[in-house]
Amino acid sequence: MSQPTQQSVKLTGWGRYAPSQVLSNADLERMVDTSDEWIVSRTGIRERRVAAAHETTASMGAVAALRAIHTAGLQPEDIDIIILATLTPDYWMPSTAALVKEAIGNTKAFAFDVMAACSGFVYGYATASAYIQAGLAKHALVIGAELLTRFLDYTDRSTCILFGDGAGAVVLSASDEPVSPVGIELTTEPQGAYMIWLPAGGSKSPPSPETIARGEHKIRMEGRETYRFATRTLASTALAAVGKAGWTQDDVDLIIPHQANVRIIEAVAKGLDLPMDKLYVNLDKYGNTSAASVPIALAEAVNEGRVDVGDRIVFVAFGAGFTSGAVAMEWTADPARGRTADDAVRPEDVTVRAPIDWDSVDPIPPALAEILARPLPLPAELDLSDVVPGEPELVHQPTR
Repeated sequence: MSQPTQQSVKLTGWGRYAPSQVLSNADLERMVDTSDEWIVSRTGIRERRVAAAHETTASMGAVAALRAIHTAGLQPEDIDIIILATLTPDYWMPSTAALVKEAIGNTKAFAFDVMAACSGFVYGYATASAYIQAGLAKHALVIGAELLTRFLDYTDRSTCILFGDGAGAVVLSASDEPVSPVGIELTTEPQGAYMIWLPAGGSKSPPSPETIARGEHKIRMEGRETYRFATRTLASTALAAVGKAGWTQDDVDLIIPHQANVRIIEAVAKGLDLPMDKLYVNLDKYGNTSAASVPIALAEAVNEGRVDVGDRIVFVAFGAGFTSGAVAMEWTADPARGRTADDAVRPEDVTVRAPIDWDSVDPIPPALAEILARPLPLPAELDLSDVVPGEPELVHQPTR
Protein backbone atom coordinates (compact mmCIF):
# COMPACT_ATOMS: atom_id res chain seq x y z
CA MET A 1 0.00 0.00 0.00
CA SER A 2 1.48 3.32 -1.05
CA GLN A 3 1.97 6.08 1.51
CA PRO A 4 0.22 9.44 0.96
CA THR A 5 2.42 12.19 -0.45
CA GLN A 6 3.42 14.69 2.19
CA GLN A 7 1.84 18.08 1.52
CA SER A 8 3.82 21.32 1.40
CA VAL A 9 2.64 24.13 3.67
CA LYS A 10 2.39 27.80 2.79
CA LEU A 11 1.39 30.78 4.91
CA THR A 12 -1.41 32.37 2.89
CA GLY A 13 -3.17 34.77 5.28
CA TRP A 14 -2.45 37.04 8.23
CA GLY A 15 -4.42 39.47 10.36
CA ARG A 16 -4.40 41.15 13.73
CA TYR A 17 -6.64 43.07 16.12
CA ALA A 18 -5.80 45.51 18.91
CA PRO A 19 -8.44 47.12 21.15
CA SER A 20 -8.90 50.87 20.71
CA GLN A 21 -8.39 51.80 24.38
CA VAL A 22 -4.81 52.86 25.14
CA LEU A 23 -3.22 52.58 28.59
CA SER A 24 -0.18 54.85 28.62
CA ASN A 25 2.75 54.98 31.01
CA ALA A 26 1.37 58.27 32.28
CA ASP A 27 -1.84 56.43 33.21
CA LEU A 28 0.16 53.87 35.16
CA GLU A 29 2.01 56.62 37.02
CA ARG A 30 -1.32 57.41 38.71
CA MET A 31 -1.89 53.80 39.69
CA VAL A 32 1.43 52.46 40.94
CA ASP A 33 4.87 53.71 42.00
CA THR A 34 6.47 54.04 38.57
CA SER A 35 7.27 56.60 35.88
CA ASP A 36 7.38 56.82 32.13
CA GLU A 37 11.17 57.11 32.23
CA TRP A 38 11.48 54.04 34.48
CA ILE A 39 9.25 51.92 32.24
CA VAL A 40 10.78 53.02 28.93
CA SER A 41 14.38 52.66 30.09
CA ARG A 42 13.80 49.13 31.39
CA THR A 43 11.32 47.75 28.87
CA GLY A 44 10.89 50.04 25.84
CA ILE A 45 7.11 50.09 26.41
CA ARG A 46 5.23 53.39 26.20
CA GLU A 47 1.65 52.15 25.98
CA ARG A 48 -0.46 49.03 25.75
CA ARG A 49 -4.03 48.24 24.67
CA VAL A 50 -6.89 47.30 27.01
CA ALA A 51 -9.94 45.31 25.93
CA ALA A 52 -13.33 46.91 26.54
CA ALA A 53 -15.79 45.30 28.95
CA HIS A 54 -17.69 43.64 26.08
CA GLU A 55 -14.53 42.22 24.49
CA THR A 56 -13.10 38.79 25.25
CA THR A 57 -10.25 36.60 24.12
CA ALA A 58 -12.67 34.87 21.74
CA SER A 59 -14.05 38.08 20.24
CA MET A 60 -10.59 39.53 19.62
CA GLY A 61 -9.39 36.21 18.21
CA ALA A 62 -12.38 36.03 15.88
CA VAL A 63 -11.66 39.48 14.41
CA ALA A 64 -8.00 38.60 13.80
CA ALA A 65 -9.08 35.26 12.34
CA LEU A 66 -11.52 36.77 9.86
CA ARG A 67 -8.90 39.28 8.76
CA ALA A 68 -6.41 36.46 8.15
CA ILE A 69 -9.03 34.48 6.20
CA HIS A 70 -9.81 37.58 4.12
CA THR A 71 -6.12 38.06 3.36
CA ALA A 72 -5.85 34.42 2.26
CA GLY A 73 -8.70 34.93 -0.20
CA LEU A 74 -10.78 32.24 1.50
CA GLN A 75 -14.16 31.93 3.18
CA PRO A 76 -14.54 30.86 6.84
CA GLU A 77 -16.05 27.56 5.71
CA ASP A 78 -12.81 26.70 3.90
CA ILE A 79 -11.01 26.27 7.22
CA ASP A 80 -10.54 22.65 8.33
CA ILE A 81 -8.81 23.17 11.69
CA ILE A 82 -8.72 26.02 14.21
CA ILE A 83 -5.95 26.18 16.81
CA LEU A 84 -6.09 29.00 19.33
CA ALA A 85 -3.16 29.74 21.63
CA THR A 86 -3.95 31.56 24.86
CA LEU A 87 -3.33 31.56 28.59
CA THR A 88 -6.43 33.75 29.16
CA PRO A 89 -9.33 31.68 27.75
CA ASP A 90 -12.88 32.96 28.01
CA TYR A 91 -13.68 29.90 30.14
CA TRP A 92 -11.80 26.80 31.27
CA MET A 93 -14.39 24.99 29.19
CA PRO A 94 -15.47 25.09 26.44
CA SER A 95 -12.35 25.88 24.46
CA THR A 96 -12.01 29.44 23.22
CA ALA A 97 -11.31 27.99 19.77
CA ALA A 98 -14.82 26.50 19.74
CA LEU A 99 -16.29 29.94 20.44
CA VAL A 100 -14.21 31.45 17.65
CA LYS A 101 -15.36 28.76 15.23
CA GLU A 102 -18.98 29.74 15.77
CA ALA A 103 -18.23 33.47 15.72
CA ILE A 104 -16.54 33.36 12.31
CA GLY A 105 -19.32 31.26 10.76
CA ASN A 106 -17.47 27.99 10.27
CA THR A 107 -19.32 24.67 10.63
CA LYS A 108 -16.82 21.99 9.61
CA ALA A 109 -13.50 22.66 11.35
CA PHE A 110 -12.31 20.87 14.45
CA ALA A 111 -11.04 23.33 17.01
CA PHE A 112 -8.96 23.28 20.17
CA ASP A 113 -6.82 25.49 22.40
CA VAL A 114 -3.06 25.35 22.96
CA MET A 115 -1.56 26.57 26.23
CA ALA A 116 2.17 27.27 26.02
CA ALA A 117 2.02 30.86 27.32
CA CYS A 118 3.89 33.37 25.13
CA SER A 119 5.22 30.56 22.90
CA GLY A 120 1.70 29.30 22.25
CA PHE A 121 1.31 30.74 18.76
CA VAL A 122 4.53 29.11 17.57
CA TYR A 123 3.45 25.79 19.11
CA GLY A 124 0.09 26.16 17.35
CA TYR A 125 1.81 26.96 14.05
CA ALA A 126 3.94 23.82 14.31
CA THR A 127 0.89 21.71 15.17
CA ALA A 128 -1.13 23.07 12.24
CA SER A 129 1.78 22.48 9.88
CA ALA A 130 1.96 18.84 10.98
CA TYR A 131 -1.78 18.32 10.37
CA ILE A 132 -1.48 19.74 6.85
CA GLN A 133 1.67 17.76 6.03
CA ALA A 134 -0.10 14.60 7.17
CA GLY A 135 -3.00 15.29 4.80
CA LEU A 136 -5.50 15.80 7.63
CA ALA A 137 -6.33 19.41 6.71
CA LYS A 138 -6.09 21.69 3.70
CA HIS A 139 -6.48 25.07 5.39
CA ALA A 140 -5.58 25.70 9.03
CA LEU A 141 -6.29 28.79 11.12
CA VAL A 142 -3.79 29.53 13.90
CA ILE A 143 -4.66 32.28 16.39
CA GLY A 144 -2.83 33.87 19.29
CA ALA A 145 -5.20 35.87 21.52
CA GLU A 146 -4.81 37.25 25.02
CA LEU A 147 -6.74 39.39 27.48
CA LEU A 148 -4.06 39.82 30.12
CA THR A 149 -5.16 43.10 31.68
CA ARG A 150 -7.82 41.26 33.71
CA PHE A 151 -5.17 39.07 35.35
CA LEU A 152 -2.80 41.78 36.58
CA ASP A 153 -2.15 43.14 40.06
CA TYR A 154 -2.22 46.91 39.63
CA THR A 155 -0.23 47.38 42.82
CA ASP A 156 2.69 45.34 41.44
CA ARG A 157 4.81 47.55 39.20
CA SER A 158 6.95 44.61 38.09
CA THR A 159 4.05 43.05 36.16
CA CYS A 160 1.25 45.57 35.55
CA ILE A 161 3.46 47.75 33.35
CA LEU A 162 4.32 44.91 30.97
CA PHE A 163 1.18 43.37 29.55
CA GLY A 164 -1.56 44.31 27.11
CA ASP A 165 -4.43 42.78 25.13
CA GLY A 166 -4.80 41.80 21.48
CA ALA A 167 -4.93 39.01 18.91
CA GLY A 168 -3.19 37.89 15.74
CA ALA A 169 -3.81 35.04 13.33
CA VAL A 170 -2.46 33.29 10.25
CA VAL A 171 -3.87 30.86 7.70
CA LEU A 172 -1.70 27.93 6.61
CA SER A 173 -2.64 26.10 3.40
CA ALA A 174 -1.62 22.90 1.69
CA SER A 175 0.26 23.33 -1.57
CA ASP A 176 1.35 20.98 -4.34
CA GLU A 177 4.09 23.43 -5.31
CA PRO A 178 7.62 22.91 -3.99
CA VAL A 179 8.27 24.97 -0.88
CA SER A 180 11.66 25.87 0.58
CA PRO A 181 12.57 23.92 3.72
CA VAL A 182 11.04 25.22 6.93
CA GLY A 183 12.91 24.99 10.21
CA ILE A 184 10.88 24.55 13.41
CA GLU A 185 12.35 24.31 16.90
CA LEU A 186 10.30 23.85 20.11
CA THR A 187 11.67 23.52 23.64
CA THR A 188 10.39 23.24 27.21
CA GLU A 189 12.53 23.71 30.32
CA PRO A 190 10.26 22.96 33.30
CA GLN A 191 12.77 24.10 35.91
CA GLY A 192 11.39 27.57 35.19
CA ALA A 193 7.77 26.54 35.62
CA TYR A 194 7.18 28.80 38.61
CA MET A 195 9.08 31.82 37.33
CA ILE A 196 5.93 33.10 35.53
CA TRP A 197 2.67 31.65 36.80
CA LEU A 198 -0.89 32.02 38.06
CA PRO A 199 -0.94 30.33 41.47
CA ALA A 200 -4.68 29.65 41.79
CA GLY A 201 -7.62 28.71 39.61
CA GLY A 202 -6.55 25.23 38.57
CA SER A 203 -7.17 21.86 40.19
CA LYS A 204 -4.16 22.24 42.53
CA SER A 205 -5.70 25.36 44.08
CA PRO A 206 -9.30 25.90 42.94
CA PRO A 207 -10.89 29.34 43.36
CA SER A 208 -11.92 30.13 46.92
CA PRO A 209 -12.36 33.20 49.13
CA GLU A 210 -8.86 32.52 50.44
CA THR A 211 -7.19 32.42 47.02
CA ILE A 212 -8.97 35.62 46.01
CA ALA A 213 -7.98 37.37 49.25
CA ARG A 214 -4.35 36.41 48.72
CA GLY A 215 -4.39 37.73 45.14
CA GLU A 216 -3.46 34.33 43.72
CA HIS A 217 -5.43 34.81 40.51
CA LYS A 218 -3.00 37.47 39.28
CA ILE A 219 0.16 36.91 37.25
CA ARG A 220 3.35 36.53 39.26
CA MET A 221 6.81 36.72 37.75
CA GLU A 222 10.43 36.46 38.81
CA GLY A 223 11.74 39.09 36.43
CA ARG A 224 15.48 38.57 36.77
CA GLU A 225 15.39 34.82 36.16
CA THR A 226 12.94 35.24 33.29
CA TYR A 227 15.20 37.83 31.65
CA ARG A 228 18.22 35.53 31.88
CA PHE A 229 16.29 32.65 30.33
CA ALA A 230 14.84 34.79 27.57
CA THR A 231 18.11 36.37 26.42
CA ARG A 232 19.78 32.95 26.22
CA THR A 233 16.95 30.85 24.85
CA LEU A 234 15.43 33.19 22.26
CA ALA A 235 18.74 33.35 20.43
CA SER A 236 19.53 29.63 20.67
CA THR A 237 16.01 28.58 19.64
CA ALA A 238 16.01 30.94 16.66
CA LEU A 239 19.41 29.67 15.58
CA ALA A 240 18.31 26.04 15.88
CA ALA A 241 15.32 26.74 13.58
CA VAL A 242 17.62 28.55 11.15
CA GLY A 243 19.92 25.53 11.08
CA LYS A 244 17.03 23.15 10.44
CA ALA A 245 16.05 25.29 7.42
CA GLY A 246 19.58 24.89 6.09
CA TRP A 247 20.53 28.54 6.58
CA THR A 248 22.99 30.51 8.66
CA GLN A 249 21.97 33.62 10.58
CA ASP A 250 23.49 35.75 7.78
CA ASP A 251 20.80 34.39 5.43
CA VAL A 252 17.97 35.81 7.57
CA ASP A 253 16.25 38.95 6.28
CA LEU A 254 14.01 39.63 9.28
CA ILE A 255 13.49 38.22 12.77
CA ILE A 256 10.14 38.78 14.45
CA PRO A 257 10.74 38.13 18.16
CA HIS A 258 8.31 37.87 21.01
CA GLN A 259 7.63 41.44 22.13
CA ALA A 260 8.40 41.26 25.85
CA ASN A 261 11.19 43.74 26.49
CA VAL A 262 13.35 45.81 24.15
CA ARG A 263 16.44 44.96 26.19
CA ILE A 264 15.79 41.28 25.55
CA ILE A 265 15.37 41.95 21.82
CA GLU A 266 18.60 43.98 21.75
CA ALA A 267 20.36 41.17 23.59
CA VAL A 268 19.09 38.61 21.07
CA ALA A 269 20.46 40.73 18.23
CA LYS A 270 23.85 40.81 19.95
CA GLY A 271 23.69 37.10 20.70
CA LEU A 272 23.09 36.34 17.03
CA ASP A 273 25.59 38.99 15.88
CA LEU A 274 22.89 40.69 13.79
CA PRO A 275 22.06 44.40 13.45
CA MET A 276 18.89 45.64 15.15
CA ASP A 277 17.38 46.60 11.78
CA LYS A 278 16.95 42.88 11.14
CA LEU A 279 14.61 42.56 14.13
CA TYR A 280 11.06 43.93 14.10
CA VAL A 281 9.91 45.85 17.18
CA ASN A 282 6.39 47.09 18.01
CA LEU A 283 6.23 46.54 21.78
CA ASP A 284 6.31 50.30 22.35
CA LYS A 285 2.64 50.33 21.20
CA TYR A 286 1.32 47.08 22.64
CA GLY A 287 3.55 45.84 25.45
CA ASN A 288 3.69 42.09 25.97
CA THR A 289 0.58 40.43 24.53
CA SER A 290 1.84 36.89 25.24
CA ALA A 291 0.62 34.39 22.60
CA ALA A 292 -0.70 37.29 20.48
CA SER A 293 2.67 39.03 20.38
CA VAL A 294 4.29 37.22 17.45
CA PRO A 295 1.25 37.11 15.12
CA ILE A 296 0.46 40.79 15.75
CA ALA A 297 4.06 41.73 14.99
CA LEU A 298 4.16 39.42 11.96
CA ALA A 299 1.01 40.97 10.47
CA GLU A 300 2.23 44.51 11.08
CA ALA A 301 5.70 43.82 9.68
CA VAL A 302 4.22 42.44 6.46
CA ASN A 303 1.64 45.21 6.08
CA GLU A 304 4.27 47.89 6.72
CA GLY A 305 6.41 46.62 3.85
CA ARG A 306 9.14 45.00 5.96
CA VAL A 307 8.65 41.62 4.21
CA ASP A 308 8.87 40.81 0.49
CA VAL A 309 8.30 37.62 -1.47
CA GLY A 310 11.42 35.49 -1.18
CA ASP A 311 12.52 36.95 2.15
CA ARG A 312 13.77 34.54 4.76
CA ILE A 313 12.08 35.33 8.06
CA VAL A 314 12.21 33.86 11.54
CA PHE A 315 9.65 34.30 14.27
CA VAL A 316 10.60 33.23 17.77
CA ALA A 317 9.03 33.34 21.22
CA PHE A 318 9.63 32.30 24.81
CA GLY A 319 7.19 32.00 27.68
CA ALA A 320 6.16 30.50 30.98
CA GLY A 321 6.99 26.88 31.34
CA PHE A 322 9.73 27.77 30.39
CA THR A 323 8.79 27.27 26.71
CA SER A 324 10.33 28.54 23.51
CA GLY A 325 9.62 28.09 19.83
CA ALA A 326 10.86 29.37 16.48
CA VAL A 327 9.94 29.00 12.82
CA ALA A 328 12.33 29.80 9.95
CA MET A 329 10.52 30.13 6.63
CA GLU A 330 10.70 31.74 3.20
CA TRP A 331 7.88 34.23 2.56
CA THR A 332 5.76 33.40 -0.51
CA ALA A 333 2.54 35.45 -0.22
CA ASP A 334 1.94 38.87 -1.79
CA PRO A 335 2.43 41.32 1.13
CA ALA A 336 -0.09 43.77 -0.32
CA ARG A 337 -2.97 41.35 0.29
CA GLY A 338 -3.14 42.07 4.00
CA ARG A 339 -3.55 45.82 3.78
CA THR A 340 -7.29 45.77 3.17
CA ALA A 341 -8.18 43.30 5.91
CA ASP A 342 -8.74 45.85 8.69
CA ASP A 343 -11.37 47.70 6.68
CA ALA A 344 -12.95 44.48 5.40
CA VAL A 345 -13.56 43.05 8.89
CA ARG A 346 -14.97 45.44 11.49
CA PRO A 347 -14.92 44.42 15.17
CA GLU A 348 -18.49 45.57 15.70
CA ASP A 349 -19.68 43.02 13.14
CA VAL A 350 -18.18 40.05 15.03
CA THR A 351 -20.21 38.49 17.86
CA VAL A 352 -19.43 35.67 20.26
CA ARG A 353 -22.58 33.98 21.52
CA ALA A 354 -23.05 34.37 25.27
CA PRO A 355 -24.42 31.67 27.61
CA ILE A 356 -28.18 31.62 28.19
CA ASP A 357 -29.47 33.01 31.51
CA TRP A 358 -26.03 34.09 32.72
CA ASP A 359 -24.28 37.44 32.93
CA SER A 360 -20.69 38.05 33.98
CA VAL A 361 -19.74 40.72 36.48
CA ASP A 362 -17.95 43.80 35.17
CA PRO A 363 -14.61 42.29 34.11
CA ILE A 364 -12.54 45.48 34.21
CA PRO A 365 -10.44 45.76 37.43
CA PRO A 366 -11.67 48.79 39.43
CA ALA A 367 -8.27 50.51 39.53
CA LEU A 368 -7.98 50.19 35.76
CA ALA A 369 -11.55 51.31 35.11
CA GLU A 370 -10.99 54.53 37.05
CA ILE A 371 -7.91 55.43 35.03
CA LEU A 372 -9.46 54.54 31.69
CA ALA A 373 -12.29 56.97 32.40
CA ARG A 374 -9.73 59.80 32.20
CA PRO A 375 -8.09 59.64 28.74
CA LEU A 376 -4.79 61.38 28.09
CA PRO A 377 -3.23 62.61 24.81
CA LEU A 378 -1.32 60.02 22.83
CA PRO A 379 2.41 59.87 23.67
CA ALA A 380 5.25 60.67 21.31
CA GLU A 381 6.91 58.05 19.12
CA LEU A 382 9.33 55.70 20.88
CA ASP A 383 13.07 56.30 20.42
CA LEU A 384 14.95 53.04 20.96
CA SER A 385 18.42 54.52 20.58
CA ASP A 386 18.98 55.12 24.31
CA VAL A 387 18.06 51.61 25.43
CA VAL A 388 21.28 49.69 25.97
CA PRO A 389 20.98 45.93 26.47
CA GLY A 390 23.36 43.65 28.29
CA GLU A 391 26.25 41.91 26.62
CA PRO A 392 25.40 38.21 26.26
CA GLU A 393 27.83 35.82 24.68
CA LEU A 394 27.34 35.11 20.99
CA VAL A 395 25.31 32.04 20.18
CA HIS A 396 27.33 29.95 17.73
CA GLN A 397 26.02 28.14 14.67
CA PRO A 398 25.50 24.46 15.60
CA THR A 399 27.52 21.85 13.76
CA ARG A 400 25.44 19.90 11.28
